[in-house]
Amino acid sequence: MEKLSYRTLLEGNIPPWVMRFIKHTGKAINTYSMIREHDTVLLSASGGKDSLALALALSIRRKWLPINYELKALMINWIEHPIPEEYRGLLTTFFTDLGYDFKIVDEHQFPESFKGEFNCYLCSRNRRRILFTRCEEEGMNLVAMGHHLDDLVETSLMNLCLRGRFSTMQPVQPFFDGKINVIRPMIEIHESVTRRLAEAYDLPVVKPVCPYDQTNIRSRIKPIVKELSHLDKLSREHIYKAHHYEPRM
Repeated sequence: MEKLSYRTLLEGNIPPWVMRFIKHTGKAINTYSMIREHDTVLLSASGGKDSLALALALSIRRKWLPINYELKALMINWIEHPIPEEYRGLLTTFFTDLGYDFKIVDEHQFPESFKGEFNCYLCSRNRRRILFTRCEEEGMNLVAMGHHLDDLVETSLMNLCLRGRFSTMQPVQPFFDGKINVIRPMIEIHESVTRRLAEAYDLPVVKPVCPYDQTNIRSRIKPIVKELSHLDKLSREHIYKAHHYEPRM
């Protein structure tokens, strides 16, 4: 089936299921007071379906609000595993159409400071370092991540079963005493929604190469989460609510 142009969404031709996705994302933003008037949001653009879906939600939602906020996006292109050259242009066009100030930076996935070591934690920390450095350089304090409800549930189970503590990612996670805040507007969104969006529309999805993509713990937790949802279709929501997040004013 031929995919629809994402530009039809920008023109206001938004089907009910996409509208629900955008409004549900907005609900989390409001509940946890993630974005306020005159804020500048730096989106961590991996090029995957989740960050592109979030980019759409933040851009379209902004058109409906009586307040305004600035949108920027930064994609980290790992020199060791670069994205195909043609996707630079596709991603630039996509983010420009959505009203983002978009940049791609080429960085080493395995910096010398790793001393030959590499794992998911170090990779994530390296990505945050680059994003936070950009925030400091440009005077920004909000970094938006494309994590969704499935990510939260998987992290909860990993920490509970493998580390003996019931903790996970936060809707709003402060760093450096609140100097920078990581926000996760899709924290209540099922991964199936972002997958459907990428299947229905011509989003320029590009998956950077990850050496551990199919062998890390998270990939082995995913089928367990799926099995739990067969026992109770709201199992993800139950785990989310068990963390007792407090709304922010």
